[in-house]
Amino acid sequence: MAADLKISPRHVGHLARTIGLEMAQTRDANARQHRQRQLPAEVANGPTLAAIEIDGGRMFTRQASCGPGVHQAQAKEDKIACLLNLESHTQEQEPQPEPPPTFRDCRRVVRLVQRVHGGPPGLMLEKDEAAAKKGAPVQAVKDEVAVEPWPGAPQRRLRTCVATLQNSQAFGPMVAAEAQRRNFYAARQQVFLGDGAAYNWSIQRGYFPHAVAITDFLHVICYVYLAAWAVTTWSASQAGAATRNAQEHWELYLRWMRGCWQGEVAGVIAELALWQEKLGRPLSGEKLDENDPVKLLAEGLTYLSNNKDRMDYPRYRQQGLPVTSSLVESLVGEFNARVKEKNKHWDRPEGGEAILQLRAAVLSEDDRLARFFAKRRGCLYRRRPSIN
Repeated sequence: MAADLKISPRHVGHLARTIGLEMAQTRDANARQHRQRQLPAEVANGPTLAAIEIDGGRMFTRQASCGPGVHQAQAKEDKIACLLNLESHTQEQEPQPEPPPTFRDCRRVVRLVQRVHGGPPGLMLEKDEAAAKKGAPVQAVKDEVAVEPWPGAPQRRLRTCVATLQNSQAFGPMVAAEAQRRNFYAARQQVFLGDGAAYNWSIQRGYFPHAVAITDFLHVICYVYLAAWAVTTWSASQAGAATRNAQEHWELYLRWMRGCWQGEVAGVIAELALWQEKLGRPLSGEKLDENDPVKLLAEGLTYLSNNKDRMDYPRYRQQGLPVTSSLVESLVGEFNARVKEKNKHWDRPEGGEAILQLRAAVLSEDDRLARFFAKRRGCLYRRRPSIN
């Protein structure tokens, strides 16, 4: 019931699809204009610090035009970009030489690993095990890891976002167009944060070559924690122990995490490489269990080796730059709150694309949805009531 008018759920869905697809057309037109160097900036001055953070989620889709019900269900990746105006200050000295307490809290770290990677069954906490046995879904605790928890961290001023189900080749121009619209290319500083996925850095090199590229430290924590789990689990099996030494695991994680935080990633990589000589490398084409210690250690070593040039965290903090992509991580959660549920399946591709545009408009802090309706043409066949 709205304004004493009854609107059926089907009609609401039709309107949402129509408006969402119109917004997608506007987004794609902006991307084409940007490629042709014809897209103007909508603000006169660029921000002091412009940040682009990229991540992705999953949403359930179905084949369209197959009648009622879910047909040919598929989980598809939705790519999400968070574009931020940040305020920060360069500092004379490293503001946070030691890792913040939040990264040294066992419960919070385990929660983070579960949320980002899932992790081996041994990581599950007792109350989650009880919930799982009863069939209840295991819920991740919100805000377990504080956003940029160190003195002088950059402060958020304005956020807008871009979302799509399309591939990274299409996604890159969309993000670049949104950055151009907000005059990010005139910013005094640009920073690009990603989780280590190769397509993130392709977008950075192609569209934001002057931005400081930074690997999200939260993902570094996860890979380091799982690598420590792999080493201590393997060591326990070699010693004939039933379970790994939890204290040894935690201390190893702390040492490696501290090394990465303090910019000594080369030493951590060297130590992981020595452990790999003991555990062995995965054979080409060999299919290992996802929790196999050999596999987890190899993934951690590969991740750090591929991203080491984007992990100079002491310098980033001294320059007042963010070192985690926690803002886009939380943004993905806000998208999921509307578009991702067990029994929600969106028509592929138009239904999913439409709802993502509406959600992006609602979550952007520039009155995007209101401005869109203010500029949108009305129906040509409907007469407006005369005013006497």
